[in-house]
Amino acid sequence: QVQLVESGGGLVQAGGSLRLSCAASGRTFSTYAMGWFRQAPGKEREFVATITWNGGNTVYADSVKGRFTISRDNAKNTAYLQMNSLKPEDTAVYYCAVSAQVQLYRLLRQDVYAYWGQGTQVTVSS
Repeated sequence: QVQLVESGGGLVQAGGSLRLSCAASGRTFSTYAMGWFRQAPGKEREFVATITWNGGNTVYADSVKGRFTISRDNAKNTAYLQMNSLKPEDTAVYYCAVSAQVQLYRLLRQDVYAYWGQGTQVTVSS
């Protein structure tokens, strides 16, 4: 069992930055891939970014590529999502999740993630 707690969300003006954190419990955190997803009001939850268990590979949604950076610190059982140049369309509840999947292309799918956090709200004003 892995428990995930997101933090770092808030209200920011367009063009600003936020860093989300995802703290994980459990000794096996370092063996899991980590993903960030988001759900805007009235929309389905969508993929944002993912990072493999050792941080060696990352994938981003086209909508955030070049603006967001996913990283992890296995010694701290924590993953991060640095969000720069934020836009109003980035407004959403952001969720982190973990997956035992090792094939990078599968990590874009929500159904391969076994454990999810409760989410943190990010609001970007124009």
